[in-house]
Amino acid sequence: MFKPHLHTATPRHAEVYGFYEKVYTVIDLCAGLTFLVGSILFLWESTTHFATWLFIIGSAMFAARPLSRFLREFHLGRLPLPEDDPKT
Repeated sequence: MFKPHLHTATPRHAEVYGFYEKVYTVIDLCAGLTFLVGSILFLWESTTHFATWLFIIGSAMFAARPLSRFLREFHLGRLPLPEDDPKT
């Protein structure tokens, strides 16, 4: 796991790598927006309860970032490599 050459080993590896990069980017963007909105809502006492929930959700999203990287590496590690093909 966490071998830097795996993301270009085969076209399928590149496809899987690209998918997980998109997932990571979406998680990152949503977490940032959640924290931004939570910060703005925290300015008024009437919305602090909702803002607190946004911070909790944003924190969970930030925790999901390394999980998505771990899943990407696990997925890449399970894909066959060209040197694994017995025909070559």
